[in-house]
Amino acid sequence: MAVTDEMVCFSLYAASRATTQAYRELLEPFGLTYAQYLVLVVLWTEGERSVRELGEALQLDSGTLSPMLRRMEAAGLVERRRTGTDERVVTISPTARGTALQAELAHVPACVFAGTGLGSAEDARALIATLQELTRALRSAPRTAAAPEARTV
Repeated sequence: MAVTDEMVCFSLYAASRATTQAYRELLEPFGLTYAQYLVLVVLWTEGERSVRELGEALQLDSGTLSPMLRRMEAAGLVERRRTGTDERVVTISPTARGTALQAELAHVPACVFAGTGLGSAEDARALIATLQELTRALRSAPRTAAAPEARTV
């Protein structure tokens, strides 16, 4: 057994990479990256959003998000507009092409779910809840030196 087999961090890393690869293979024919797909998903489900709101929803900083949104705008997927009330606020909305991709990509979540090996939607919801709790806990945990028995995390 490899030492990484008992490390939570490595298991999360490997699962994240495998998930991203699954999405990459499904999205590549559409010319989308996984992160761009996530932007579109937020816009499809929540409607027009400011760059700040998208960053919060996707947990991305503006230094990562803004260049991606510029590329998406150049590709005709989203439109960026400054609001009339505050010129500093940029809102993002899907274009007709970006909106049309929602129907074209409707199969993607089911394909990824099928590849997970999870038995049911209930299993998926339980995994999501566990991962969300882990994320919350790690974000609020104090950063102190770990005891030797906790080093495998």
